[in-house]
This record gives sequence, structure tokens and C-alpha cells, in this order.
Amino acid sequence: MLVAAGAVTMNSFVGESPFFERQVIWAIIGIVCFFIFSFVDFRFLKRSGILVVLFLASCGMLIALLLFGKFINGARSWIDFGFFSFQPTDPVKIVLILILAKYFSRRHVEIANVRHILLSGFYAFTLFTLIFLQPDFGSSLIIFSIWLGMVLVSGISKKHLAIVFFVGLASFALLWTSVFEEYQKKRILSFIHPLTDIQGTGYHAYQSTIAVGSGEFFGKGLGFGTQSKLQFLPEHETDFIFAAFAEEWGFIGVVFVLILFGIVFWRIFSIALHGITNFEVLFGVGCATMLMSHLVIHIGMNTGLLPVTGTPLPFLSYGGSHVLTEFISLGILMGMRNYSRAGFRDEGNAALVEYEGL
Repeated sequence: MLVAAGAVTMNSFVGESPFFERQVIWAIIGIVCFFIFSFVDFRFLKRSGILVVLFLASCGMLIALLLFGKFINGARSWIDFGFFSFQPTDPVKIVLILILAKYFSRRHVEIANVRHILLSGFYAFTLFTLIFLQPDFGSSLIIFSIWLGMVLVSGISKKHLAIVFFVGLASFALLWTSVFEEYQKKRILSFIHPLTDIQGTGYHAYQSTIAVGSGEFFGKGLGFGTQSKLQFLPEHETDFIFAAFAEEWGFIGVVFVLILFGIVFWRIFSIALHGITNFEVLFGVGCATMLMSHLVIHIGMNTGLLPVTGTPLPFLSYGGSHVLTEFISLGILMGMRNYSRAGFRDEGNAALVEYEGL
């Protein structure tokens, strides 16, 4: 239903819409991948050697992206294969979730040690840096959010985590007062508060807030969104799909979509909490964090509350790479659910045999 809401919103209803047709194809491929992955036993992903290979392959893809990637909207975020383009930063998020789930699940006894913040942060910071250099601030922010979300539930000392963040804030304050020039400060401020410069960097955010507000309670109607259909709202199929949807469906439609997302998150956490080990639990938490950070950042930038970072809305925004990543991550979670049931059944049978033997 979320995919359908996005596809219908990006359809122009006047002539052919390449975005609509391609999105439907990617959605079908994503659903097929979801079912395929849901039948796989993913216990092999607990092997350190496999995760190391995946991490090194992810770093290699991101380095190749910096060297040979295609420039789109000022960022080298895509590898062009001619008939389609691929964004490696999306599957890298799944790799990071797997690595952190493995790392924290094996060290739950000594997790309070500060070195685990630093070592887990090394994996995330490596990917964060390679993505940030593209430059793709939106995806790098998602990488940081995944790390932070999984750290908070892993049992790491909150005191140590607070110290790390305090050092980071102190470093930024020192740079602000002693290093940054005045023009650099203005750029940062206009990025954080885009609506202060609606004729320049804040134009997109301003048009987005107009679209969201003009939808009012019931919306303008399907296909009657003037901000998006008359091209006042740029990138309304991707970065501003929420604003385009809110304009046509209004407050009622937005609440309905948020309820659907709530159901997705509830199912993820429900499945994760029944994981047979901490690895499955932490993977589910990582998936929920990835989707939730996408949702919060996208809606925040569409309503002028957060900087415009080019973050897609899960399942709704146009794009094959992120749609496949989202369906595959849920497919992996469903695969873990299947073997966790088998694991519980095996444990129950073993307990019954032991009882009967006594």
C-alpha cells in the first residue's frame, strides 16, 4: 500500500509517466526478492569471515564510486550501467546493520567497555566518510543514525557515549569560534535553516512547505497537486514525494500513511523480539532504525524542520536501489523469523526428551 501511494502520487495522469512505470517494475522485483530472501537460512551471516568480505566489498564499491561514479545533482552517488543506474550506498546500509549486529551480539557481556563504542564507530565512520565525500550528506546521516540506534540498544554505557558526543560538540564549537570563516558560517546556517533564504538555498524547502500546507485537511485530490504537477516543487518523485502526497491527499492521507509505517515498525520489532539470538534481535532493530531515520529526515526536510539532504521516503520515493534495499532487508528479517521458529521448536523438543528421560 505504501508503494502504491508513492507510485500514484508520481503519476502525472497526462500522458505516459516513466517514473510510474519504472517504479511499478522495481516494486515487483523488490517483492520477488523479499519472498526469495524470506526462505533463506541466514545463520551463515554470523560468520566473521563473511562479514569481513562484505565490509571490504562495500568499501571497495564506495571507493570505485568516488573514482568512476556518475555526477547527478552535484553528487557522485551513482554507477551508470547504461540501461540502469545503481546507488551502492543503499545496500551498504544492510552490510553495516549486519556487522554491528554481529559485533554487539558477541560482546554483550563486556559491552560496557568504552572501546566498543570506538571499534563499532570505526566501521560506521569508515562508511560514513566514503559516502560523505561523494558528497551525499543524506546517506551519511542515515549511516550515523543506524550506528547510534544500535548502540543505544546494545547495552553500551550511556556515560561513555555521552562523553564521546561531548568531545564531538566541543570540537565543533572550537572549529566554529577559531577556524570557520564568516562565509562558511553563513553556509552552515542557511543549510540548517533553509527557509531563511527562500530565494536561494531554501527555495526547495519553501516550495515543499507550501505544498504540504496547501493540502489542508482533505487534500486537493488525486492528480490536482499544483505545486508538483506544475513543476514548482522540484524532485517531487523522489526527495519531495511526501510534500506531493500531502498536497493531494491532505492531513487525512498523511495520517493514513503514518499508520501504515507504524504497522511496518510494529511488525519489525515483533519479529525481532522473537529472534533466537541477540544477532537477530539487533538486526531487526537496525532495520527499523534505517527505515525510521529515512522517514523522520524525509518528512523533516519536506516540512522545513530539517535541512534538505536528498533522503528518499521508504517505499514511496522513486528509485530502484533503495526500494530493493528495503524489501531485501525485510526479506532477511523474515528469513531469520523462519529459522528462529525452527530453533525454538528444536529447543522445545530437546527439553521434552530430557524431561522424559528423567
